[in-house]
Amino acid sequence: MHYGPNMTMRENIEKKLTAGLTPTHLEVIDESHQHNVPKGAESHFKVIAVSPQFEGKSLLPRHRAIYGLLSEEMSQKRIHALALHTFSPDEWAKETGPLKSPPCLGGSKAD
Repeated sequence: MHYGPNMTMRENIEKKLTAGLTPTHLEVIDESHQHNVPKGAESHFKVIAVSPQFEGKSLLPRHRAIYGLLSEEMSQKRIHALALHTFSPDEWAKETGPLKSPPCLGGSKAD
């Protein structure tokens, strides 16, 4: 799968991981600006992926699954570094806890 001329590398990664992992939560963060690379390099990424496919698997098979989905980009060195944070849905729920909105502190529509 190739990415189109109007698609960023981050969007390409999101598309491939969404198709391959069917994640319940996915964040792909371009961290290239934190490294000594030319502006706009799109070469260093952090991925937070939550997928039922990770249930009962250790980190190595989880990471291999992601590297397998991004093998073209990795082999062509279009991605220099990936920081992977992988969770099953149960692990993610324990990691993040319930995502609650803050309580209302008052206010009025008339204000």
